[in-house]
Amino acid sequence: MIEPIILGIETSCDESAVGIVRGRTLLANVIASSVEEHARFGGVVPEIASRAHLEAMIPTIRQALQDAKISLSDIDAVAVTAGPGLIGALLVGVGAGAGLALGLDRPIFAVNHLAAHISVDALTHSQSLQPTIALLVSGGHSSLLQVDDITASITQLGATMDDAAGEAFDKIARLMKLGFPGGPAIDALATGADECAIDFPRGLTTSGDWQSRPFDFSFSGLKTAVARYIEATPDYTRADVAASFQEAIVDVLLLKSVAACKSTGIDSLVIAGGVAANSRLRALAQQRCDKAGIHLAIPAPGLCTDNGAMVAALGSLMVLAGRSASPIAFEADSSLPVDVLSLLS
Repeated sequence: MIEPIILGIETSCDESAVGIVRGRTLLANVIASSVEEHARFGGVVPEIASRAHLEAMIPTIRQALQDAKISLSDIDAVAVTAGPGLIGALLVGVGAGAGLALGLDRPIFAVNHLAAHISVDALTHSQSLQPTIALLVSGGHSSLLQVDDITASITQLGATMDDAAGEAFDKIARLMKLGFPGGPAIDALATGADECAIDFPRGLTTSGDWQSRPFDFSFSGLKTAVARYIEATPDYTRADVAASFQEAIVDVLLLKSVAACKSTGIDSLVIAGGVAANSRLRALAQQRCDKAGIHLAIPAPGLCTDNGAMVAALGSLMVLAGRSASPIAFEADSSLPVDVLSLLS
């Protein structure tokens, strides 16, 4: 089969992103982020994000086509994030994608943002990792998934009960006055510091938790413990707090991920989402997977955060697997469940 050229559009949050792939080869990945506009508010403001998408969409598409050295007529199909995400932001991408597909008379694939994060691994590693366990960690999501077929079957094994991992990073960074987004700032501050300096709690890891919620996450207690420590210790060492907090999150994420692999008998783990760019998570994941005999795949850091390449990758895998396209008129879904991989008629 001739490898299809897919243009992917991602606008679920604060990145206006367009990616183009040919089969499993990345041709272009252009991201216009509005993070600086949100930084003074300490988090993403939906209305600002939506307006930024409107302004950036056409220039981003043009740049992606230029980078890929193709024209719109070369596109075989369009893929666009249909959810989950901020509804106003999603609608900008959905409108752009549907308009392109209609104007070009090409099929459109309205795909799941979470599945797309996992699919981007297809652009990094040539071997198939199906079935696999996927740890999806970002500012809005922390989930453990069993992926039997990335185009047809994903089962949620566990999810966060409160704050997502990335959200916890943002909140503690704000408490420590490190700015937004918090993940990269804490990662940088923690480099070379003592991750064992402070014994912060590991949520949902008691014996009872392993029986009742073996694959779920909770980071609100950790966030509270860090806040209380800072309040009670005026002369605290910022780097040690950052490293110890980061270690507590990374430790739990990997304890649960390795346990999920052992429980299901699946010896493959994919880690995806913005937090997957964290240097400590990447290093410790390799150590623990090597010890447990688990094959680990993590996309390059630039493909971990929201991007159009991941959407195009999932669209390409859908085409190659012979999956049905979406109707040209479909509705974005801000709470699209992870087991709905694309919207059909």
